[in-house]
Amino acid sequence: MDDLQHALTAIAQTPRLLVTSDFDGTLAPIVNNPADARPLPAAAEALVALAALPDTTAALISGRARGVLKELSGMPDSVALVGSHGAEFDTGFVREIDTDLLATITATLRGIAAGRPGVTVETKPASVALHVRNADPADGDAAFAAARAAATSWDAHLTTGKAVLEFAVIVTDKGEAVDELRRRHGATAVVFLGDDVTDEKAFRRLRETDVGVKVGPGDTLARYRVSAPADVAEVLRFLLAARR
Repeated sequence: MDDLQHALTAIAQTPRLLVTSDFDGTLAPIVNNPADARPLPAAAEALVALAALPDTTAALISGRARGVLKELSGMPDSVALVGSHGAEFDTGFVREIDTDLLATITATLRGIAAGRPGVTVETKPASVALHVRNADPADGDAAFAAARAAATSWDAHLTTGKAVLEFAVIVTDKGEAVDELRRRHGATAVVFLGDDVTDEKAFRRLRETDVGVKVGPGDTLARYRVSAPADVAEVLRFLLAARR
């Protein structure tokens, strides 16, 4: 943690800072029902306070649909929100959505989930996610196998997360979202925090002067690591104090 604090102290001096975070598993603890996810108050308050500082931008980049992210996070307009794994900005989607393919994927995944308790389908504006977190392992494995087999005929972008497969009808990339936010706000350095496989695309785009923080276990390209969302709150509070 001492190395991370040193890095945060240094990056707090950058002329124009961009602070970005994933939502589920990072700002908010993982829960069994995705609709119940809420950010830890201390983490949310620190992120909002960072957004209020001069020459500082705060943002959430999530796999959630942007509208759902806004509702669950409770973030004010001062915090930028990017949904659908980096494809959905306040100005809309970065590419055109294939609605026919989206309908096909939705119907297929619902058929796969039927009769398998705990296997659920989450629909989003540009993707469909198959969740197995609450399913029996055998049912979850069977559902994933069936979905992967069906996907061989889809021109869809597959993202693998924690107990979830997500099929997007547009290319999604949190790394591209970080680059776009950096460009829009003229950031001279970036802090990014994330916990899932999808966040590795953002860590991959970070520069030498940036700070990437992996939350929890697993292989990562991030240079720093903390254990849980409660630690994310501490990271943001430390950065806030240093930036002030």
